[in-house]
Amino acid sequence: MKHRILVVDDSVVSRRMLSDALAASTDLELAGLAANGKIALAKLDQAKPDLVILDVEMPELDGLGTLRELRIRHPKLPVIMYSSLTRRGAATTMEALSAGANDYAAKPEITDQRPAARQIQEDLLPKIRALLGVRAPLATSDLLPRTILPLATPTPVELVVIGASTGGPNALAELIPMLPSDFPLPVVIVQHMPPVFTRLLAERLSSRTRLKVVEAIEPGPALPGHIYVAPGDHHLEVTRLQGRPYLLVNDGPPQNSCRPSVDVLFRSAAREFGSSVLAVVLTGMGKDGLLGAAALHQRGARVIVQNEASSVVWGMPGYVAEAGLAEVQLGPVELGKEIASRVGNRAEGRRHA
Repeated sequence: MKHRILVVDDSVVSRRMLSDALAASTDLELAGLAANGKIALAKLDQAKPDLVILDVEMPELDGLGTLRELRIRHPKLPVIMYSSLTRRGAATTMEALSAGANDYAAKPEITDQRPAARQIQEDLLPKIRALLGVRAPLATSDLLPRTILPLATPTPVELVVIGASTGGPNALAELIPMLPSDFPLPVVIVQHMPPVFTRLLAERLSSRTRLKVVEAIEPGPALPGHIYVAPGDHHLEVTRLQGRPYLLVNDGPPQNSCRPSVDVLFRSAAREFGSSVLAVVLTGMGKDGLLGAAALHQRGARVIVQNEASSVVWGMPGYVAEAGLAEVQLGPVELGKEIASRVGNRAEGRRHA
């Protein structure tokens, strides 16, 4: 039985491209089309969609207004926001994620070298399937040995690294405020997001904590009490310079079809800091972070993950947990408290508006 998708977009071209992509799929089908949110809401009961693709900017009733009404009528219906990579579109999308959207996808750009149809196939359809519970099997090259090496004696934590994808912005918005204002270590985050979005994510997190949150757009020292978000379309790595953590930014090839990649960050942390790393894997589709978590584990580092109940998609943390690499599985708030506890802070994190 195919999953039914309702497409809500005021662009005729966009509706046609999405319709064609769904028609070519073997497991998805079009439940209906709507040119704005008002029409979409009227069609809901008849269309009975399993998921909604929702444009951000539309006449009469825009994506944000439609989402709010959707959440009242259908609190659990998966919604993917479909927006342009403009600052305005990104800002509205970030607001939509806070209001209950499950994920977002970028509309094809004229400057993108991939044809629009291919971009939809590679970027949007996997997100649809992930939110509908379709989990891709691991390739043979990704399988880890079943025998996991025993952890070494705990060493003091020098660095916290976090990886996230689908559902990550909201998970981070719950986790980060749990870190106390005197948190003594740098925190480095890879969240799968394109440019503009990562800057807005850093701004959003900054409004929820007294710690300094910045987008790491240039190489530089990773300072205590600072939180660094990898910039969209760039990898972020950590190294040592004069004995202290130092950030490196590069535009190397994507890994796991991701740039920034969690594996790139985690591997660099394993290489440079070994057992003194605390790694956190949050909600997200795919397997990015699995091999990096394995590299950290082999060096004696600690790995903790978000639990399935609180994850939008239990892909990234699920693969790490099933490989036997995770010490604990917790919700975002509890993960924040766990980080603070393991680092040995004196104060409990407080939320700040």
